Amino acid sequence: MKQLLLGALALFMVPALFAQKKEHHCAKRDAFDHIQMKSNNLSVAEIAQTEKYDVKYYGLNLSMDNQSTDVSGVGLMLIEARENMDSILIELFNTFTISEVRVNGQLQTFSHQDHKVGVQYMATAGEQMNVSIMYSGTPPNGATNPLGGGGMTNDVSPSWGNRVTWSLSEPFSAYEWFPCKQSLRDKADSCDVFLTVPDNLKAGSNGILENVVDLGNGFKRFEWKHRHPIVYYLISVAVAEYEEYNVYAPISNGDSVFIQNFIYNNPQTLPAFQQDIEETADFMTLYDSLFGHYPFADEKYGHCMAPLGGGMEHQTMTTQGYFIDWLTAHELGHQWWGDNVTCASWADIWVNEGFASYSEQLMYEFLKTPIQARNNMLNVHSNVMNQPGGSVWVEDSLNTGRIFSGRLTYDKGAAIVHTMRFIMNDDELFFQTLRDFQNEFADSVAIGLDLQDAFTAASGIDYTSVFNEWYFGEGYPTYTVRNARDEYGQLHIRVTHTTSSSTPTFTNPIELSINRSGLLDTIIRLEITSNDEYFKIDDIDLVESVDAIDPNNWIIDGNSQVVRDQSMIAGLSENEINAPRIVNPMNDQLEIFTDLPELEIRLVDLRGRSLIQTSISQNQSVDVSELKSGRYLVFMTSADGKTWVRQVEK
Repeated sequence: MKQLLLGALALFMVPALFAQKKEHHCAKRDAFDHIQMKSNNLSVAEIAQTEKYDVKYYGLNLSMDNQSTDVSGVGLMLIEARENMDSILIELFNTFTISEVRVNGQLQTFSHQDHKVGVQYMATAGEQMNVSIMYSGTPPNGATNPLGGGGMTNDVSPSWGNRVTWSLSEPFSAYEWFPCKQSLRDKADSCDVFLTVPDNLKAGSNGILENVVDLGNGFKRFEWKHRHPIVYYLISVAVAEYEEYNVYAPISNGDSVFIQNFIYNNPQTLPAFQQDIEETADFMTLYDSLFGHYPFADEKYGHCMAPLGGGMEHQTMTTQGYFIDWLTAHELGHQWWGDNVTCASWADIWVNEGFASYSEQLMYEFLKTPIQARNNMLNVHSNVMNQPGGSVWVEDSLNTGRIFSGRLTYDKGAAIVHTMRFIMNDDELFFQTLRDFQNEFADSVAIGLDLQDAFTAASGIDYTSVFNEWYFGEGYPTYTVRNARDEYGQLHIRVTHTTSSSTPTFTNPIELSINRSGLLDTIIRLEITSNDEYFKIDDIDLVESVDAIDPNNWIIDGNSQVVRDQSMIAGLSENEINAPRIVNPMNDQLEIFTDLPELEIRLVDLRGRSLIQTSISQNQSVDVSELKSGRYLVFMTSADGKTWVRQVEK
């Protein structure tokens, strides 16, 4: 056993710090410390003790097979004291027997109780320590650890008959199979995972397979090295009788990504999934363009098959039960959303799962058909509306069932990313914002408020109300759009909405499809600031009525309805007394005549894209010299909330 330990230290050659993790600090993030600083295993005082050091590196040198979950070997941590320390606290489940603990190669006395390893050791701020723990045993299961029990599993694929041992540590189960610090905000700068297995097996993990050593005794050692920051729960192992099938994906800058797949060696498995596996390359190329350069392009992406019901986005090598487009797209999306940028607390799991789920929508939109993209978002919305309430933000950040709620975290999470994109109303800017965010928070962690700030800064639109209503708030709106056409051909629209839960008002814009006799429908975009809004639309050729609410399905909305209501045009003369007049067609100036002291002006194209937004005083004009020839809509809103809409030409 001692030879194994010394061999492990020699093999690892604890690396220099290849990539430094980023630290982001702001008052808003600090205000959420009571949510972030929680553990299902540690007390507040014990969490504070682990926060005295920073994890720099994990090295695992383990013996495993595919017949059981048993693990034996060495877990190594390189840590650095953030302040003066008199002890080191590390998590490791009690079912393991610890043979010895060393710090910087020296044997230490230790305690191991309540799933914690305590070592009395004096260190000064800035001092680095190699802590190695030699251990062996059987990880817990659901019976021995009701709060987790999923850190390591052994099972047989019901479809293919292959037996596999694999890890799945999210959210709180890494300590069920290796010594670690389970803190989302403390990514290790790198890791090595060396796995000794019977020589008929293969073992998959993170990073690059730098070496496979035939030990000459019926065993092989698979040496995986990963040189990017990684959070504790994304370190992984999978052991089975695999065959390897690899493809490459072209990405930006003329690079290509190696996609390494460990597939069951059953003769029928690869033929069944080969086309789906190859499609991973298309998804990689797409996300590289939308989200930014693949974060781990210098190493790989890949899959290890295991008999789980879906997938787990282990960094650079997802563990996946089967291959189908939406699942593969989701797990690959996590390499940006969850792996490169990780949620700073389980309360903000949306940073991971909302964007990974939206990656499915983007795959359908850009690589499949419009019908598939539309149906996917309709299904997402339908699932969200199965119940009236619930917040995307997770208040109980230790409740695993709530953290991974399919309805709220995944589906509503994806739906509000879709809505945020609609509100920005500029796809080029939307995806640039995502790329900039990935760059700013690379190798680090983020909370929902960080995305709120990023979208606000990029667009100039204040996303505070969006997050208050859709992210922290609950429920969804149901709209009623009453409309009537008067004798002058003007269309009067009244938009009211109720809500399904505690959020009283949703102030996102909405789109309406306007029927124009004999012509294609026109989409107009209306700003909603209250539960009851009035608009009047004129000067649009042959305008008849409102056909549909949210025709492009940007918003979760309930059983919304359009109602023709001629009675609504009675008593509207007061609104028309001060109606502004516009010179149409316009040249380089849009001339507006009004007796009102001030008007908010928003000029949009017929696709609803906002091009000019400003305010004017009486009888001022608006510079439109940069606009191309064509038709536009002008929205004019008075200080008391009345809005007039006019079509103009240039």
